[in-house]
Amino acid sequence: MASTSVTLTLPVLPLDDEVVLPGMVVPLDLSDAEVRAAVEAAQAAAGSGKPQVLLVPRVDGTYAGIGVLGTVEQVGRLSDGDPGALIRGRGRVRIGAGTTGPGAALWVEGETVDEQVPDPLPGAVAELVKEYKALATSWLKKRGAWQVVDRVQQIEGVSALADNSGYSPFLTVAQKVELLEAIDPVARLRLAVKALSDHLAEQDVAEAIAKDVQDGVDKQQREFLLRRQLEAVRKELRELGGEKEGEESDDYRARVEAADLPEKVREAALKEVDKLERASDQSPEGSWIRTWLDTVLELPWNERTEDAYDIRGARAVLDAEHAGLSDVKDRITEYLAVRKRRGERGMGVIGGRRGGAVLALVGPPGVGKTSLGESVAHAMGRTFVRVALGGVRDEAEIRGHRRTYVGALPGRIVRAIKEAGSMNPVVLLDEIDKVGSDFRGDPAAALLEVLDPAQNHTFRDHYLEVELDLSDVVFLATANVLEAIPEALADRMDIVRLDGYTEDEKIVIARDHLLPRQLERAGLTAGEVVLEDEALRRLAGEYTREAGVRTLERSIARLLRKVAAQHELGERAFPFTIGAGELRGLIGRPHHVPESAQDPAERRTAVPGVATGLAVTGAGGDVLYVEASLADPETGAAGLTLTGQLGDVMKESAQIALSFLRSHGAELELPVADLKDRGVHIHFPAGAVPKDGPSAGITMTTALASLLSGRQVRTDVAMTGEVSLTGRVLPIGGVKQKLLAAHRAGLTTVIIPKRNEADLDDVPAEVLEGLEVHPVTDVRQVLELALAPAVVSYTEAA
Repeated sequence: MASTSVTLTLPVLPLDDEVVLPGMVVPLDLSDAEVRAAVEAAQAAAGSGKPQVLLVPRVDGTYAGIGVLGTVEQVGRLSDGDPGALIRGRGRVRIGAGTTGPGAALWVEGETVDEQVPDPLPGAVAELVKEYKALATSWLKKRGAWQVVDRVQQIEGVSALADNSGYSPFLTVAQKVELLEAIDPVARLRLAVKALSDHLAEQDVAEAIAKDVQDGVDKQQREFLLRRQLEAVRKELRELGGEKEGEESDDYRARVEAADLPEKVREAALKEVDKLERASDQSPEGSWIRTWLDTVLELPWNERTEDAYDIRGARAVLDAEHAGLSDVKDRITEYLAVRKRRGERGMGVIGGRRGGAVLALVGPPGVGKTSLGESVAHAMGRTFVRVALGGVRDEAEIRGHRRTYVGALPGRIVRAIKEAGSMNPVVLLDEIDKVGSDFRGDPAAALLEVLDPAQNHTFRDHYLEVELDLSDVVFLATANVLEAIPEALADRMDIVRLDGYTEDEKIVIARDHLLPRQLERAGLTAGEVVLEDEALRRLAGEYTREAGVRTLERSIARLLRKVAAQHELGERAFPFTIGAGELRGLIGRPHHVPESAQDPAERRTAVPGVATGLAVTGAGGDVLYVEASLADPETGAAGLTLTGQLGDVMKESAQIALSFLRSHGAELELPVADLKDRGVHIHFPAGAVPKDGPSAGITMTTALASLLSGRQVRTDVAMTGEVSLTGRVLPIGGVKQKLLAAHRAGLTTVIIPKRNEADLDDVPAEVLEGLEVHPVTDVRQVLELALAPAVVSYTEAA
């Protein structure tokens, strides 16, 4: 096909940062000198026809290579009153060389561009036309330009349709220049379709973001409105209830500033108040902060009770409420005396620490360890708090939980201070030897700081996270077994042993404390039922056998219940006196008849090979029997057999005893040949109870010597001590508890190691008066004291 392009000479109308495509009608401001010069030059050269100009985009001072032939349709005033011209784009012109012409405008020669469009349109191009119209229609509908939709749908030419995108405000100048310089109409339409589809995709994303933002804003506005309404409702309710707005209980800042808090605690509390004021009412952090502030404000930071420095009066209180226990009473009296002197000399606080105390009361159950804590608080004039540690396995129970956990609470120490209402209470840590440990931590390790007098003035709870001064607190810990307390923890406490009561002390306790309490619980008065001291003595000696008085109190309670029931049934008249003879008829036969009270032929030591030993258990001292026998040489296997659930140490003691007799039997005049050929069996009765320790060494040696010699062990003799291979008697522990057990069992002679003789100072005088104690250094001395004279020798009996 021959080219139909035409060469034209036209004035240039430059467009800065703007592009006009063919088919567009645009108004131009004639106040610009270059625009006005081009229009005036076109008018001068037009004659009778419409003036023509060449619309050329100028980007950053550079003219595009393709311009648009435009005709000046009308010259007049724009909407703002400035002079303007209405120009219509007619077709593309390829710009050539510059030339001269009338007026001040720049004239150039240009050649019109001939656009070839196939007719009819191929299928791909038709689909492209349909796609552009659909995209343009969607975009126009979103903008509400319904009147333009029909006009776009009526455009048929590919070139006109592509150039129609020049009206799109979202196209950049570079994109419009690219459309202008695209000579092929199909390629130009593809550019228009891509630009329009990209814009629609961006618009969808922008609309989605805007919708999300608007939804969030609407939610915040709604929440704000509802909160204001809620505040208004609360205000009305307060007014109806007679409360004043801004009451101090609701104003944490006012409460903190009004509270008497230490400086560092006040600073920490005010920081939390600042966080609370910034936090939302529905924020979980707000509830955590309120709980923390309530805890801090409820603690008695500067509350202290004045100690009763009447030393004699305090000792009188202790004596009145507890019989015996002189060690504990002496320690409390010493503590009060020292505090009194320090206070008088202005030494109450030294190095930030006050004079607190940490005492560990170690002893068997029922000796009054827990009740002693209340008596100590009573004697000192302080508040008393009990913290039960039995079975505690979580370290957070002592030091508190971190505040980030749901349901976090301060530790038991802080809660005890809060409950006491003062910073210097008496805190009883009950059953400290029963503290466990697992994957949640070791509570005993957390107690190290609490019970260390050098550290506890700056104790820091995980929940509070502020320092708490525990140096003025009197800590009393109770335990049954000292060995169960971790060594590092026991090192921080003053150990006071409560080894149990003598029979006389039990009678005093029962008469003065247990009986009045049980009379009240049974609904009886002292005038209605009288319990004689002899009956109490028999209850303590034959119906119970314990280091404490707990079972004794239960026996008294059972006795009084029986009497009260018989009175209600009409079988008993008041007043009634209970003597020793009435006990069997009321509560049955005795359960613990002493060996000394039995018939000599029925006693355990009535046959050779049985010896009486002494042991310490978790319930205090106890009597332990050891039985030995020899197997028949024809039927029994040689060797040593041990029964009674013994520990390794006790098994080794049996081996040592047997080895000693084998090596020294000749000098002891014992038939040691039997030990080589016949099996030896040593048994400890009460086989279900585990037993361990070295203190039964001389008892096993004596039982074997008794068996071999045929001499019985004296029924009134008990012994305790470790034995060595050379026959030395080595020291052991628990002498006081063992002697108390021997006294309770009715024994009169006790053999102990010589090196334990100093421990007799701790034994009550009335117990020593009833016992004949023999300190020994060698097993030979033990055998001389313990074995009865031979009536018939072992060999003769055989």
